[in-house]
Amino acid sequence: MRALIVFESMYGCTHDIADAIARGVALVGDVTTVPVSHAIDEDTSVYDLVIVGGPTHVHGMSRESTRRGAVEAADQPDSDLTIEPDAAAAGIRDWLGELSRREGAAAAFDTRVDKPAILTGRASKGIAKNLQKLGFTLVAEPESFLVDTHTQLLEGEVARAEQWGQMVAARIP
Repeated sequence: MRALIVFESMYGCTHDIADAIARGVALVGDVTTVPVSHAIDEDTSVYDLVIVGGPTHVHGMSRESTRRGAVEAADQPDSDLTIEPDAAAAGIRDWLGELSRREGAAAAFDTRVDKPAILTGRASKGIAKNLQKLGFTLVAEPESFLVDTHTQLLEGEVARAEQWGQMVAARIP
């Protein structure tokens, strides 16, 4: 089983979750993990499973304006945020918009603040809908991994992501 994980990350939490998911997938098969800025070079048709994730911004997937806002927040003199390379580049929404239609197995994840989803939204739901429109079959419900209000992953989320990755990969023959 070959899996591709494509992620978008602003401050590193979604990157950490993608890496944890990859460790879980690696227990079942081969995995390639790439930031969305490098995903255009990947042929999704050679993978048995495509897992896509990103941070939740304004109730959904990031947009150019929200990515720019994240960079500006990190650039503030009193900020302790560290911006990921290519954070202001095209995001998951843009990549999915350019992806060709194809069949295959897929799963979606996001990171979001630890508050009720009705208040925060969930990027994973939009990612999942886009994957389905492209012809993918979801093998798991969209999953959220939680951060605190200071954009730090909550305790246990990395381990939970690894378990989730293993569970999702195990569903692929």
